[in-house]
Amino acid sequence: MTAGRVLLWRHGRTAHNLQARLQGQSDIPLDDVGHWQAHTAAAAIAARYQPTRIVVSDLVRARVTADALASMLDLEPVVDARVRERSFGDWEGMTATEIAERWPADHAAWAQGGEPNRSGGESRAAVAARMVEGVMAHADDLGDDDTLLVVSHGAAIGLGVAGLLGLPPDWRGIVGVSNAHWAELRLGRGNLGPTWRLTGYNLGPTDASADWDAGPDREVRDPD
Repeated sequence: MTAGRVLLWRHGRTAHNLQARLQGQSDIPLDDVGHWQAHTAAAAIAARYQPTRIVVSDLVRARVTADALASMLDLEPVVDARVRERSFGDWEGMTATEIAERWPADHAAWAQGGEPNRSGGESRAAVAARMVEGVMAHADDLGDDDTLLVVSHGAAIGLGVAGLLGLPPDWRGIVGVSNAHWAELRLGRGNLGPTWRLTGYNLGPTDASADWDAGPDREVRDPD
């Protein structure tokens, strides 16, 4: 058997997200807006889906996001490093402008869909493979009526979705997921056997709007 539905949920906002810095596997915590996003999205996920199992990246921003939902459902998240963010090596902690200044040729190639090979980071194919392996390891013993929730990261989710759909990891048709938003995949059973179908992408709470990254009030939006 396999879980009938998989949700890939991105963590709430961090200071690096706010500053448009590559986080990769740097262990950056949620900021105040990120905590609010996590709790707001968790309430929506709990009401809509009632997940059966929660699997989470080992990075703190994902674990704290997962805890917001786990406390509502009385579930214990399972930590799995296979669903952590893609490593960007030497580029982590830098903005796109800073990367372009130090590695102009590599940045230009990356902007056109190439790999940042000289950064020391992971390839797209490697991340897609470990994401699929991690998701399926936790989905395979669940049933059609079960929902597996995986709390992960922006790049990892995009590559994981591509891998589960059988798409090449360098296909650029899957864009990023907003903080505390998620992708939904449903299991279909056709003549060629079970396959995953993408039924929703960049889904969020009904009250998520242009102010989603601003937080619930001015004190959180503009901390001193």
